[in-house]
Amino acid sequence: MEENNYLGKEKVSRLLLQFAIPSTLALVISCLYNIVDQIFVGNGIGYLGNAATGIIFPITVIGWGASVLFGDGMATYLSLAQGQGNTTGAGRSVANSILGSFCSGVVIIAVCYALGDDILYLLGATEATIGLTRDYGYIIFAMMPFALVQNTLASIIRADGSPKYSMAAMVVGAVINMIGDPVAIFVLGWGIRGAALATILGQFISFLICVAYLGRSRVFRVKAADFIPSWKHLKPVLPLGCGSFLTQLCIVVTTVVNNVLLKTYGARSAYGPDIPLSAFVVIMKLFQIVLNIACGITAGALPIMGYNYGARLYGRVKETFKLVVFSTLTVCIVATALFEGLPLAFIRLFGADGELYTTFAVHCLRIYLSLLIFTCLQKACAMFLQSIGHAGAAVPLSVLRDVLLILFSLLLPTRLGVTGIFWAAPSADGIAMAVTAVVVLRI
Repeated sequence: MEENNYLGKEKVSRLLLQFAIPSTLALVISCLYNIVDQIFVGNGIGYLGNAATGIIFPITVIGWGASVLFGDGMATYLSLAQGQGNTTGAGRSVANSILGSFCSGVVIIAVCYALGDDILYLLGATEATIGLTRDYGYIIFAMMPFALVQNTLASIIRADGSPKYSMAAMVVGAVINMIGDPVAIFVLGWGIRGAALATILGQFISFLICVAYLGRSRVFRVKAADFIPSWKHLKPVLPLGCGSFLTQLCIVVTTVVNNVLLKTYGARSAYGPDIPLSAFVVIMKLFQIVLNIACGITAGALPIMGYNYGARLYGRVKETFKLVVFSTLTVCIVATALFEGLPLAFIRLFGADGELYTTFAVHCLRIYLSLLIFTCLQKACAMFLQSIGHAGAAVPLSVLRDVLLILFSLLLPTRLGVTGIFWAAPSADGIAMAVTAVVVLRI
């Protein structure tokens, strides 16, 4: 087995490019699965189809959260262990992380199928969207165990020093999805079910490619006997992935709360319950693209920072973090300028059903994404603290912005109506960034 000693010797800027570009592309591509569905569904079925995919979104994020709990936790553990020069037992920990991710997917399937339409209504489905939501969701749920394992392995593969392999696995699956969507929806006429089938096909191919990597890993080896459950080998992994998990869990809670609030306050407005929900779904997709780019830059830096922190090369850790902050700032400034200057172009990309919907969506996009730069920096800082083992600080910072978002989402619409739900984002972003800056500077 090889050791990634070059993480402590190679020029930091070169390392960050080597790791961050594939990591960022991998996260953006994973995000594109849902976004591509959104674009083709929006143009082929309409905004009700977009609302249906948005209703399923919290469940997929729960799955994503479970996968990063094991994946990001194992990746950080592996990086720290390499820096300390001790990777004994890493194969057993990797195997247990894979097992934990797979079992989480099985639990999600069981719960969703058992609850049926009840859980869909709870997440914001209406009589107008329940049929489409059911058709899309029941297919997506079926691939959960394999999709979760694939995402867990993607993080581990990057930490093992093969970010390009991880990216390639994601690219292949995404290309299959992008080709499959228009064929299934428009050529075969399968509608929203076709979009779901194209998605799970791409996910399964990516899963197979990631599993194949286990036979060529650098710093660990996985044997069949390693898949026996072992708390001893999972215990050091889970705290390191807890921040990432809670971040995803908060996205679920905020999405569900917002879905319910948008349906409630939308019904009292001129827009009705479905237009605000559809607009929110589209805005969240744009938000996630930029957030995934920012998180991808930081995720790419995690093995570098973790290794050097474990090796006590603290100057290299600081240098890497400064480059992460500068890169994140650059991306967010460009994205904010585009969203504020050309909002209509982005809304129309997902289909535009009437002037009432378009006007509302453009206005709310400008509000919700106005302080996007703070969102991304705050998340990057929390991930940085996680990478150097400061879980005690990383975990509360990971959820701070989302807790504030829920609070403001409940308070502001009582005075501002349905648009108050969108004003909650910049309100939460400003406070969360100020608190995070103080904590990071002290550490």
